[in-house]
Amino acid sequence: MRYKQKRVLKLFFIIAIIVFAYFLYAYYGINLGLDLQGGAHIVLQAQPTPEREINNQVMSGILSVIERRVNQLGLTEPLIQRQGADRIIVELPAVDNPNEAIETIGRTAVLTFRNAAGDILMTGEAVKDARASYGQFNQPVIRFVLTDEGAKKFEAITRQYMGQKIGIYLDNELLTNPTVQAVIKGEGVITGYSTVEEAEKDAILIREGALPVPVKVVETRTVGPTLGKISIERSIIAGLIGLILVGIYMIFYYRFPGLLVALVLAIYGLILMGALAGLKATLTLPGIAGLILSIGMAVDANIIIFERIKDERRSGKTLRASIDAGFKRSYMTILDANVTTVITALILAYFTSGTVRGFAITLGIGVVVSMFTAFFVTRNLIDLFSNTKLLQSTAAFGVRRGQ
Repeated sequence: MRYKQKRVLKLFFIIAIIVFAYFLYAYYGINLGLDLQGGAHIVLQAQPTPEREINNQVMSGILSVIERRVNQLGLTEPLIQRQGADRIIVELPAVDNPNEAIETIGRTAVLTFRNAAGDILMTGEAVKDARASYGQFNQPVIRFVLTDEGAKKFEAITRQYMGQKIGIYLDNELLTNPTVQAVIKGEGVITGYSTVEEAEKDAILIREGALPVPVKVVETRTVGPTLGKISIERSIIAGLIGLILVGIYMIFYYRFPGLLVALVLAIYGLILMGALAGLKATLTLPGIAGLILSIGMAVDANIIIFERIKDERRSGKTLRASIDAGFKRSYMTILDANVTTVITALILAYFTSGTVRGFAITLGIGVVVSMFTAFFVTRNLIDLFSNTKLLQSTAAFGVRRGQ
C-alpha cells in the first residue's frame, strides 16, 4: 500500500474515532457525582445486640447488604464506604428525599412466617428470590421463590396449618395474614400492597437479605444541585480560558503547527468525553481537576515533539526527515513520563475511594487519550500538511532565522 493511501486510511480512522466518541457522549452522557448534581449524604451507625457485637465481620456483612440494596435502586454510581469502627457512609446522587432511601437501605428487613400465636415458623433465609408483580385481580403483590430446603419446609408448614392463618412479617410489621387453602411448595405470594412501587421496595429488602444487626441514622443531609451547577460552570470557564491561552501560546511560538495542536486538543477533549461516557465513569469536582491536569500533559507531549523536530531542523535535515526523527526520539520520553503517571493513577484508584478515586480515574483515562492524540492524531495531521508552505516555512515549529 502506497504512503498516500495509508495516510488517507489513517485520517478516516481518526474521523471514525471522533464520530464514535461523539456518539458515546451523546448517547450515554456523563454521570455526575454527588458534588455536581446533588443528592443525599447518609451516615449509618451499626447497633450492637445481645447476640452480636460489632466487629469487622459484622461490618462487612452490613456493607455487603447495603451495597446490594442500593444497587437494586438503580442509582448511578452511588458511594458506599466504611467510616471508622461502626459507621457506613452512603452517598446517593440525584436523590431528593433521603428518607425514602433510608427506608430501603437502613431497615433490618427480617422476614418471618408466623402462626396465629406469633411463633416463628420460618425466616427469610429460606427465600431465594422475590419480585414485585401483579396478582390474579391485578393487585400489586410480591412473588417469592424458596430455596430447595425452604420449599420442603414450607410445604410441611402449609400442610400442618391447612385452614389456618400464617402471618408474613417484615421487621415485626405484618405484611399479610392469609389463610392456608392449599399446600404450597416452592413459590408463594405476599399481598396487601396499594402500589407496585411499595411492593418493589419490600421485594428488594426480602431479596437482598437482612442486615446482621440494626443500623441507626446518625446524619443525613441533602446536597443541592445549585452548588454543583456553579462548580461545573466555573470549571468549564476555567478550562476554556486555559485552552484558549495555551492555544494562543502554541500558535505564537510554533506558528501553524501550534494551530494544529489547538485542533488536536479539541479532538482530545471530544475523545476524552466519549471515553468517560462509554466507560460510564462518574465525574466529580476532583475528576474535573484530573481532566484539566491531563490537558496540560497533552500539551506537554506536543511541545516535546515539536522541540525534537526543531532540533532536527537546526541540524540541517529536511522537513520530512526532521518530522520522522522528532517523533521517534520523543516517543520514549513521552511514554516514560506518562506511564509513571498512569501507574500512580492506578494505585490511587485501587487503594482509595470516593472523590480521590474519581480524580485518579479521570486522570488515568486523560493521560492514555493524550498519548493517543499526541502519537497518532498529531502525527497524521502534520503529515497531511508536510508538503505545504505552512510547514515548509523556516518559522514553523519555532525555528527562527539564524538559529
